Amino acid sequence: MARYTGPKSKIARKFGEAIFGDDKSFEKKNYPPGQHGNARRRGKKSEYAVQLMEKQKAKYTYGILEKQFRNTFATAKKKQGVTGEVLLQLCESRLDNVVFRMGISPSRRGARQLVSHRHITVNGELVNIPSYSLKAGDVVGVREKSKSLQSIQDSLASNSKVYEWITWNTAKSEGAFVTVPERLQIPENIKEQLIVELYSK
Repeated sequence: MARYTGPKSKIARKFGEAIFGDDKSFEKKNYPPGQHGNARRRGKKSEYAVQLMEKQKAKYTYGILEKQFRNTFATAKKKQGVTGEVLLQLCESRLDNVVFRMGISPSRRGARQLVSHRHITVNGELVNIPSYSLKAGDVVGVREKSKSLQSIQDSLASNSKVYEWITWNTAKSEGAFVTVPERLQIPENIKEQLIVELYSK
């Protein structure tokens, strides 16, 4: 299965929340897509369906395909700590996610593209792997030749979000991944325990 590149609003409507960020289309139609999306749906979802939905929401949110997401879960399971929380921490530690959090790109999809096209450095070295896992203290920056890119400048200018585990130096166009965030610091509305239960069956 290829990575989803279709309308983001359609996916957001499926989950009933703007998982990709501000979305005017979702605000207008915040009900499930399809012919009967606006009608009241009968029947209660099964436990499996609820768990599967939560996993899909996490995958779409972070832009990770099934095999990679399953491998990330397997890694989280081996580490110390609460598996669900560690899973989200690993997702947050991905280079494409941190580029997005720093405001270098307005979306994770755009951040992934910037990394793949060799616009991003880690500790001064070019890294073109979106799933690259950052460690506390790593410095993420925009490559010298890419600092003048209009898309990056516009994104940084409009970014107003601040995260406790990330710092940003506008003058140098670089920031530090200070530490792995605690669960309370991760703003995503994901019930990670449901994902753990799904994979544990």
